[in-house]
Amino acid sequence: MDFEHSERSQRYQDLLTTFMAEHVAPAERAIELRRRTEGVDPTEAPPEMAELKRIARSQGLWNLFRPDEEYGAGLSNIEYAPLAEIMGRII
Repeated sequence: MDFEHSERSQRYQDLLTTFMAEHVAPAERAIELRRRTEGVDPTEAPPEMAELKRIARSQGLWNLFRPDEEYGAGLSNIEYAPLAEIMGRII
């Protein structure tokens, strides 16, 4: 059985991969360094999170899991699955 991602899912995969590389990965390194050197509580949201949320929203990458287009991206489970995989790569 052939499986190909929909054009919409592939577009989100491309956007999300770029977002993760350009914004999330650098923020993750900074957050981890601060936690190691400053003893920051790992259960508290880091200050970088607010900016990451703002950027994600501005790029249409917020609430991708919501199947209702009014509140999220309106993706099916099959369209969302590869996006969850991309987001899950962050440690």
